[in-house]
Amino acid sequence: MKKTILSLLMLFSFSAIVWAQQPASLGEAVRQLDKAAAVKDFEALEKTFVSLAEKQPQFWLPWYYAAYCNARIGFLYQDDGEKIEPYSNKGEEQINRAVSLVDSASHKAWSSEIYTVMSMVYRTKVFINPMTYGRKYGSLSEKYLQVARQLAPENPRALYVQAWVKYYTPKLWGGDKQLAKELAGKSLALLAKEQTGDTPHWGKAENEALLSKFR
Repeated sequence: MKKTILSLLMLFSFSAIVWAQQPASLGEAVRQLDKAAAVKDFEALEKTFVSLAEKQPQFWLPWYYAAYCNARIGFLYQDDGEKIEPYSNKGEEQINRAVSLVDSASHKAWSSEIYTVMSMVYRTKVFINPMTYGRKYGSLSEKYLQVARQLAPENPRALYVQAWVKYYTPKLWGGDKQLAKELAGKSLALLAKEQTGDTPHWGKAENEALLSKFR
């Protein structure tokens, strides 16, 4: 009996520790996302954002952040296409949930953020197999990036994604490293004016990493 009680106490203690480590709000999860860097970080946070989304299914931000986590994992795995597909598929479903919750006509800035991540998700599908999926999903990625830019031309995250594309695309197919540098620099300057909070504000580390390639 004593062993049973002790085992239960240990189980409850462990559960309490795990629960305490889980973000209790969107704000806490976003603050953890600001520090995320590895696949395991984004995997854990994706689960948190999905849980938050299920509690508030009418709210677009948790679906957006869940899709963003999956997109980031796809970018981290871009040289190992076999690992990407499940993350890419989940990201596509999640970002479409976000799209369905926002009226792009009345919330252009929000929609721009969503379509920026949608562009990233479709870019991860290119990574799975560039020869097979490059034309279809590369075109979709570019289409949604242009939508994001049209909705909010000064969206620093859309500018960053465009900079990334220009840097990594061969010159023969429209790549332009100098333009990539200019876009990343502009994005970084705009990010410096943003305030952190629950709404999207990522991009500083990504732009700095891209600009470091020019040093």
